Amino acid sequence: MATVMEFTSPVGEFPLGSVFENLPGVTVELERLIPHETLIIPYFWVRDVETEDIEAAFEAHSGVSNIRVVDSVEDEYLMRAEWESEYFGILSALAKANVVVLSGIGTKEEWRFEVRGESQEALAEFREYCQETDIPIAITAVHAMLPIQGEGYELTETQREALVLAYERGYFDSPREVSLEEIADELGITQQSLSSRLRRGHRRLIRATLSSSE
Repeated sequence: MATVMEFTSPVGEFPLGSVFENLPGVTVELERLIPHETLIIPYFWVRDVETEDIEAAFEAHSGVSNIRVVDSVEDEYLMRAEWESEYFGILSALAKANVVVLSGIGTKEEWRFEVRGESQEALAEFREYCQETDIPIAITAVHAMLPIQGEGYELTETQREALVLAYERGYFDSPREVSLEEIADELGITQQSLSSRLRRGHRRLIRATLSSSE
């Protein structure tokens, strides 16, 4: 059974972390990606930016190169980075275990990841690889992907919890009866994590109910 694991890692342990030294207020969010042993080229968003030269804010960091802006919307930048084949760290561990990155959000405090393995054994392999190679991660949750109300609605428990609580508290009402911050506080997570869970949950529900694409 597909299993989802959430974990955190220190800022400096993941490429792109150098941006927080120059822009401590930004949030970096990886697009969903599937690590491959020979090539990893992820797209990521940089939000809450107060600079005109976002590319210059990313100093040289082992494991990543050729960072450039692909598109921008107000204070959000969609960027692309090429990962060096000799990079040794979290993504190489995920690639070795064939684990999919569902989300990765970085702030000046830490990186928070949500990943999916096709089995518990795949996640166990990832954890063992991290232990053997001294890659520091702190696991915060492990749970199965559960369908709700029929096939195709595969939400994680945390996504379902966030969506249901937001609905019950009136977050989707107009006007809203509760703020994102209040819901995040109730769940004991950051606003960035809550926003990411809601966005991914919406995407999966729309794909299963409204989209014609597979």
